[in-house]
Amino acid sequence: MLVAALNLAYFGVEFTVALAIGSVSLFADGVDFLEDASVSFLIAVALGWSAARRARVGMVLAGVLLVPALAALWAAVTKLVSPAPPAPVPLTLTGAGALVVNLSCALMLARVRAHAGSLTRAAFLSARNDVAANLAIIGAGFVTASTQSIWPDLVVGLGIVGMNAGAAREVWLAAR
Repeated sequence: MLVAALNLAYFGVEFTVALAIGSVSLFADGVDFLEDASVSFLIAVALGWSAARRARVGMVLAGVLLVPALAALWAAVTKLVSPAPPAPVPLTLTGAGALVVNLSCALMLARVRAHAGSLTRAAFLSARNDVAANLAIIGAGFVTASTQSIWPDLVVGLGIVGMNAGAAREVWLAAR
């Protein structure tokens, strides 16, 4: 439940900053924090269930992992219509804060990722992907500071789409 609480709390932080500075990558990652909180809560509830029932929940979670991907696609299209680069300092600092939260969650979940099949695998893959996404967001902040371009933020946001789609596929396969 600590993982769910951390994800829910940082969703509020990251989503607020994303909207304030117009960042596609923070928007996608912020929605991903909400998805991670939901996944962690469902896993905590479902751990006591039978293997067959947990597998069904794992298949549902594979679909849930796609929500941030769809949100990022929407944000990317919006950014192309209104191409202003996000403020690089808040982008970088918010990405660094997200990295601390996600690294903490990944370390907590690494201990249990082999238990309960697809459920804990979903949570671990989400946290692992988020660490990689946060490093990319920090990098996008530095590149945006030097170029004042929308492209670093946009590319990272679309990268988050790809990672979530890949994680959804892995969870689906583990649940079958």
